[in-house]
Amino acid sequence: MNGSRRLTPQEIADTLRERIRTGALQPGERLPTQAELAGEFGVERGAVRQALRVLQEDGLLADVSKGSPPRVAEPRTVRGEPQPTMVALAPRLTEAFSAPHVRIDAVCLTAQSLIPALGEPLRLVHEGRLHPERIDARILLPSRDINLAFPVSVDAGSEEEDAVHQRWLAMRNAQGQVLQYNLQALRGTHDIDVHVTFRALPFTPPVKLYLLNGVEALFAHYMIARREEPTESGTLEMWDTLGSESLLFSFEQRAGQRDAAFVEQSQKWFDALWETITTDLTLS
Repeated sequence: MNGSRRLTPQEIADTLRERIRTGALQPGERLPTQAELAGEFGVERGAVRQALRVLQEDGLLADVSKGSPPRVAEPRTVRGEPQPTMVALAPRLTEAFSAPHVRIDAVCLTAQSLIPALGEPLRLVHEGRLHPERIDARILLPSRDINLAFPVSVDAGSEEEDAVHQRWLAMRNAQGQVLQYNLQALRGTHDIDVHVTFRALPFTPPVKLYLLNGVEALFAHYMIARREEPTESGTLEMWDTLGSESLLFSFEQRAGQRDAAFVEQSQKWFDALWETITTDLTLS
């Protein structure tokens, strides 16, 4: 597999992790024996044992210490117990960044939840613990030219309407620029091929959707609540979203037919939006 250079235990673990992620190795399925893996990768059994322990620590393998080959662990997701977006998104992105080619497709009102959630995987990249070779991020955000369903002023038709819209627009642009900068900085620091693209939706998305590497869909409803925002001239009263508090539901392709269908249809829906009714978006 690697010419004259022998693979490290981490590289073996990364290869097996990708097989688990893509479904080549299914939950409950036994891995080949250590001897078979050592022969495949051209390494000693000790390197294989270290790789298996790494995957066990990551929660991807079970029964590693037993005499027979370990099994692929049942996926740990937030499907059974959905958590707030700010809590649930970070570990899913961290796992996604273990793949050589990271793909993030997102439909959201702003990038508010994405920025802090990317903090952990980016830290692990900078520490040399994650090694993606390419990152493609496609983000769909509402167009600046539409009348948003939310956030909107509580007093419909008032002079505050434009102030609320401008507040959202400034957040959309600033957060998108931070997201773009943080990811594209990896080009210079780690020679990672990074592409970040935004397109504009002609409507306000009532839900947020994150698609990770084409194998997982994270879905949450935007919950609307009354909020007050202090300004220099007074207070803006608006109907706004509780985006970071919205419960995030996870669907994984490997978790069964129902989840796989949801991931597939969500990806098709995103691709259709991207290729048809959306337009170029400039963050300014």
